[in-house]
Amino acid sequence: MTFEEILPELKKGAKVLRKGWSGFELYVVLVNGEEFEGSPVTPYFLIKTSDEGFSSFAPTVCDILAEDWIIVE
Repeated sequence: MTFEEILPELKKGAKVLRKGWSGFELYVVLVNGEEFEGSPVTPYFLIKTSDEGFSSFAPTVCDILAEDWIIVE
């Protein structure tokens, strides 16, 4: 799938991944509807890696143009 095709799935709460990644990356999620100190936080992506945490994720041009996005369970 392309990023354009996968984005609606992210908005529905899906976990997604690129087949071309090394395996260290487990999935990307969209975080939406969060608040901080009573104020809304704009939506953002997080990436889960094989270590124990999450990191912020900003897709690169290569990620946006890639056609190997998949939904993971």
